[in-house]
Amino acid sequence: MRSLVACMLAPLVFAILPVAIDPFAPTQVHAETVLVFDAARNKWIRKEGEKTRPGFGIYGKSPVPREVVSFEDNYKAGTIIIDTGEKRLYRVEGNGKATRYGIGVGREGFEWAGKERISRKAEWPSWTPPAEMRKREAANGVILPTRMEGGVENPLGARALYLGSSLYRIHGTNQPWTIGKAVSSGCIRLTNEDVIHLYERARVGDLVVVR
Repeated sequence: MRSLVACMLAPLVFAILPVAIDPFAPTQVHAETVLVFDAARNKWIRKEGEKTRPGFGIYGKSPVPREVVSFEDNYKAGTIIIDTGEKRLYRVEGNGKATRYGIGVGREGFEWAGKERISRKAEWPSWTPPAEMRKREAANGVILPTRMEGGVENPLGARALYLGSSLYRIHGTNQPWTIGKAVSSGCIRLTNEDVIHLYERARVGDLVVVR
């Protein structure tokens, strides 16, 4: 497996906020300038847009609804199958069924495939961008923090499932509109709502197959 950086940077507002957040608080939207990754141009761009602000609701709905579907495969219940081409994640439930989630996957040049096991789980994980990523983004005029505590502005979102000893994770996001797109640096992202749903069911040691 390629040792690539795990995650795409979220909009650059590095406020450190408490994690005791009311998930049912109403969402208020404010217009502001944010940095987003333009997959078509393979670069970060600054744009005027609407962004969910901390404290105003952080569980944006996925554009790809979660659902239980028929799934015939030889993997045992609890296995996570990630289809990067389809941009879907399947958690095998057994009896010919799986829970299907919409995901964001690695953009061009950051794709990967393989098998790992969940080695660790974390709620509101911190983020430490590797030197490789900081250097790459600095060349594009984006200055990353050396470390960012967990919180609603953290690009890893509400939960993270770490894959083996790699730099890759299955994690949440504060950019729910990116689900169903190839936008990350190799990580698999879900909305915060979906990653919490998966996190509560996944166990350390579960097999993850990326194909």
